[in-house]
Amino acid sequence: MSRVFTPGSSVSKKTEEKVRAAAAELGYRPNVLARSLKSGKSRMIGLVVAYLENYFYPEVVERISSELQKVGYHVLVFIGQNTAVDTDRVVSELMDYQVDGIVLASVSLSSHLAERCLSIGVPVVLFNRGQDHAQLSAVTSNNRAGGRALAEYLCALGHERIAYVAGFEEAATQRDREAGFREGLEAAGQGLFARAVGNFRYAEAQAATREIFARRERPDALFVANDHMAFAAMDVLRFEMGLKVPEDVSVVGFDDVPPAAWPAYNLTTYRQNVAKMVEETVAILIGDPLAAPRQVELEGQLVIRGSTRRYGQGRA
Repeated sequence: MSRVFTPGSSVSKKTEEKVRAAAAELGYRPNVLARSLKSGKSRMIGLVVAYLENYFYPEVVERISSELQKVGYHVLVFIGQNTAVDTDRVVSELMDYQVDGIVLASVSLSSHLAERCLSIGVPVVLFNRGQDHAQLSAVTSNNRAGGRALAEYLCALGHERIAYVAGFEEAATQRDREAGFREGLEAAGQGLFARAVGNFRYAEAQAATREIFARRERPDALFVANDHMAFAAMDVLRFEMGLKVPEDVSVVGFDDVPPAAWPAYNLTTYRQNVAKMVEETVAILIGDPLAAPRQVELEGQLVIRGSTRRYGQGRA
């Protein structure tokens, strides 16, 4: 009977059906915790996310859970914050569950706790955020290239007053996106027209947009460091300031979350390859525990929609 309820075990379909039918009749349920004590494996992965308000992360949670379930693992989801102190607390709690691996989605981990995880053989993968720790694996997009591509596109459209709403300043994703964006502007002979910080939060992105557009001379284009904040910016521009997107101002984001394609936003953005990011993350988690840490950086794709004006449409 134990082979039927052990993930990855070889058993014929006919035998499995008979055993499961008998187990159901007897009310038998396998003791997963007892099995984990015997095998030394809990078959559980801890996933820490900063917040679920951003549509990017529910998709990540769903995809990671689905892919891990296919290979006999289950996911424990914990909510952390952007600070390493809070993440350390959450990760310490996760380790009490004897998890076989940890995924940190856009949160940071202190060097001390990273070393502790490594010392007991628990692989840690940073998802959508890099960190200066050579022993931690990380899976990200090429954020610098994405920021540069968006700058090149806006400049090619003829925009000359291009502003930026930044994310959380300490995040590597934010820094790389802005660095690439500034490089693209400089290559076109331009500089950043205005800048404010939205911290990857909807309300703060609204405030940042109001700050940028309160000036006498307004931007004619706006890059927002992720789609979640771009939706906030567009809502302020259209419904508070009475501006038209893209006639008065073009808006671009980063991620390509599902609402970006909705008619209400129709957002031009830089798409992260979430499916491939999840695939690489799972491969690291269930791969050779003695393998060297991997730093995976994946290319994304510029997705052009109706929130930016067309070539030759004229200057705002």
